[in-house]
Amino acid sequence: MSVPGIVQSTLDGEEIAARVSLGSDDELFITPTRTIVYRADGLLSDESADEFPHDADRLTISEGRRKTKFVLEYPLDGERTFTVPGKKTDDVLHPVLAGVLNGNGITDPGETVVKTYRFSELTLIITSDRLVKHIGSAVWDGDYEEYHFADVTNLDFEDGSVATQIVLTANGRPQRIKAPNEQANDLRERLKRALFDYHDVGSLAELNEAVGDDDESTASSEGSVDFGGGVDPLDADPPEPDDRDVTGDPATGTRGGSTESLAGSSRDETATADSGSATTGADGSESQPETSTSRAASPTADHDHASSLEDTADVAEAETGSVFEAAETTPSPADDAAAVAAASDRTIVTETDPKLLERLESLEEAVDRQSEVIERQQQTIEQLIAELRQGR
Repeated sequence: MSVPGIVQSTLDGEEIAARVSLGSDDELFITPTRTIVYRADGLLSDESADEFPHDADRLTISEGRRKTKFVLEYPLDGERTFTVPGKKTDDVLHPVLAGVLNGNGITDPGETVVKTYRFSELTLIITSDRLVKHIGSAVWDGDYEEYHFADVTNLDFEDGSVATQIVLTANGRPQRIKAPNEQANDLRERLKRALFDYHDVGSLAELNEAVGDDDESTASSEGSVDFGGGVDPLDADPPEPDDRDVTGDPATGTRGGSTESLAGSSRDETATADSGSATTGADGSESQPETSTSRAASPTADHDHASSLEDTADVAEAETGSVFEAAETTPSPADDAAAVAAASDRTIVTETDPKLLERLESLEEAVDRQSEVIERQQQTIEQLIAELRQGR
């Protein structure tokens, strides 16, 4: 990718070590001595390139919901800040922090920063030669601690339910570092890989064997404390518990008697219900034959009733047909009025058709112009939102 002309003129012959896109055409350029924040020409600002030297005494970041503010403190110039989109925080922090470590002489020439971790107020930086630890609200300042890989004599990990402890022994003193389990595996692997590459070994056992101090382990084993010949064995036959410790026998007999009485009462109720249903069934069977007999006794009456219904239907059909024929042959005054109104409406519409067409055309042109204006406004709003999210 090409470098903008305003950034090219700011480099002064330095090489670009890293570059991070901030969205749209905005970018961040990292050189060995400074960070250059490039802003393209937009609605809120003109094209610009701001420089932030790496010899800062303190680096602090403040994360918001959409933006992250980087604050660099200098001994003479005071604080200088720049903002980036929130989702670009880790991408920007890693190269900027590497530049600050290099600018303050903490890392040596050719030493690379492998990974940066932030756990609340704990910042861990793994380089190819050392582990840098900083505790506090700032990401880095003068109160940092470092453990060079040449001074490491042992590495171990203690897994926990919430966090993992990294036990790094350097200069004869164990250092315990807690890391949440969500990122502990990544931290463990990167730290082991960096140590393996530095000491040219292939496993954790080989590392501890190569860098371990045998004299210290021998001294610690010889200096162990002797607590005597041993401990008396425990009694294999403990005394049986007293009778008063045994729980009393539950009153199973009483419970059984109550259960039997309940079962007996339920059987009596069931028998009573069965007898009642049998009586009811007997009454129902006596009434059914009477109903069937009364219906079968009058077949002549049913036949007379059916013939009377057929005669009534024929008369109704004849009357309905006559009414419909009369309606078709004799139009009502209301129908005549509706026909006259429809004919007059057609005449008016025919006379005003050209005027309606002109008005419709003018309305369509106005709607098209308004749509174009709304589209331009939408594009402007979207560009404004994008620039605000980029930290301008």
